[in-house]
Amino acid sequence: MKYVDEYRDGNLTRKLAAELKAISTRPWKLMEVCGGQTHAIVKFGIDKLLPEGVELIHGPGCPVCVTSLELIDKALEIAARPEVIFCSFGDMLRVPGSQTDLLTVKSQGGDVRIVYSPLDAVKLAQKNPDREVVFFGVGFETTAPATAMAVWQASQQKVENFSLLVSHVLVPPAMEAILSSEDNQVKGFLAAGHVCTVMGYEEYLPMAEKYQVPIVVTGFEPVDILQGVLMCVKQLEEGRAELENQYARVVQRQGSVSARDLIARIFKVIPRKWRGVGEIPASGLGLADEFLSYDAERKFGVEMKTVEEPAECLSGLVLQGRIKPAECPAFGKKCTPEHPLGATMVSSEGACAAYYRYRGAEV
Repeated sequence: MKYVDEYRDGNLTRKLAAELKAISTRPWKLMEVCGGQTHAIVKFGIDKLLPEGVELIHGPGCPVCVTSLELIDKALEIAARPEVIFCSFGDMLRVPGSQTDLLTVKSQGGDVRIVYSPLDAVKLAQKNPDREVVFFGVGFETTAPATAMAVWQASQQKVENFSLLVSHVLVPPAMEAILSSEDNQVKGFLAAGHVCTVMGYEEYLPMAEKYQVPIVVTGFEPVDILQGVLMCVKQLEEGRAELENQYARVVQRQGSVSARDLIARIFKVIPRKWRGVGEIPASGLGLADEFLSYDAERKFGVEMKTVEEPAECLSGLVLQGRIKPAECPAFGKKCTPEHPLGATMVSSEGACAAYYRYRGAEV
């Protein structure tokens, strides 16, 4: 309990909020790129503690939410095959594709299973040699090492009935895409602490210098986030644009060298289409040539089709930080967690889900 008490200390929170108010002289728009931070901000009302003019914009911080419709449709096609055991983390099951979702495929007889680790899928493949086991690899750099380890173990143990549908995405290229946009209004970033725990923060140093924006590696508790905002605003008020590490108790400059080496061994960097955002160069991970035999798209020959988002769903604008969830006309009406139009309403890290869960009565 000591950890929670320390980083959710109400007195310290109020002190940080007062210090932030004292130094703020201009309006500043800051963006967090982490669904866990977004949920903490909305749950604990951190945005309501900020001085007038300092605004937190919610960016594409949910890897489930940015998984493209095309890739979800591929997952649905593979999962419906009778010879397949399709494995996924639980938060992917109700994310809508163009026609349906994985939970519906399961209800119609598809063998769709929730696993807690990609390694569980490898074990399933070993126990079911007459079936094809496919794992849906979704996530930022945070979950990529475990997915990479599953491929490595399968290759070492010669498990040939295991494959991977890859949807891993990389955070820094998405941040750069936002900063390079002609109508960008983001003046500073709260970098996702869990991503930096794995990858370190060296990638952000040239970005801060190139675009002259403060980037503060930030944790997930209320005190963490307020400290991150304070550090970012202090830089802006002083005319600085540097990389700072609020989450120093966890994040080191180089990150986890062993995890980074494993990712580099198993994957290669590729372009990736982000749902609601579009294709971002060098923003995804695909299997390296040595491990293409574990590529589910190749193994099952699923075709690439271009799919359009529902016109009434504005989750793409939410993911780009252009609107807040409650500004979407469908929010809480046509779009609810029970009947979602977009992934941001059903994912455990989605911004729309956060607003609906914690502020549904206010909007």
